[in-house]
Amino acid sequence: MKQPRAWQRMLSGRRLDLLDPTPMDIEIEDIAHGLAFVARWNGQTRGDWPYSVAEHSLLVEQIFSRAHPGIGVRWQLAALLHDAPEYVIGDMISPVKAAVGPGYGALDERLTAAVHLRFGLPTVLPAPIKKAIKAADKVSAWLEAVQIAGFSTEEADRFFGKPDALILRGLEIRLRPPAVVRADYVSRHSELLAACTVQPPS
Repeated sequence: MKQPRAWQRMLSGRRLDLLDPTPMDIEIEDIAHGLAFVARWNGQTRGDWPYSVAEHSLLVEQIFSRAHPGIGVRWQLAALLHDAPEYVIGDMISPVKAAVGPGYGALDERLTAAVHLRFGLPTVLPAPIKKAIKAADKVSAWLEAVQIAGFSTEEADRFFGKPDALILRGLEIRLRPPAVVRADYVSRHSELLAACTVQPPS
C-alpha cells in the first residue's frame, strides 16, 4: 500500500520531511513567507489585513527583549522563532490543539528542534528562557485579544493574565501587508543572527 506523502515542497525548493525534519531543509525565507501568510485567531480579527504569525512573532520578541533588558541575543532569536513550526503546520487555536491531541505537540517539537539546530540554538531551550518567552507570548495574546479580536479587557485578563502596564507602554497591534511583514521578519532575523556570531553565549 502506498504511503501518504509526508514532506512539503517549499518555495526555496527544499523538501521538508515532517516525520524527520532536518536542519539542512530549513530556510529563513521559507519560514518568513509561511508565517506572513498564516493568520492568528483563525482570521477572526478586525481590519483589512489578517494579523499574521510573523507579525505576532516580531511583537513577542520585542516584548521579551523589553521585559529582559540585556538578555543574550540568542534568546532574542529564540523568541523571534518561537512559532516557526507554524510555517508548516499552521496556527491552531488552543481548542483545536486540545481536540487533535498529543500528535500536534510531537510534530511541533520535531520541527522546533530542526529550526533551532539550523540557527545555532539548543534543540530544547532552558526552562527559564522558555517560560520567559511564553510570558511574552501571553502579553502579545492579551494585546491582540483586546485590540483586534473583540475581547473585553476583563476577558483578556481572565484568559491571558493581566500584563504589566510598563511592558505594554507604547505597544500597538499593527496590520500590514504580508510582503512587508515578511521582509521585516527576515531583516530582524538577520540582525539577531549576525549579533549571535559576535556575542558569546549567555
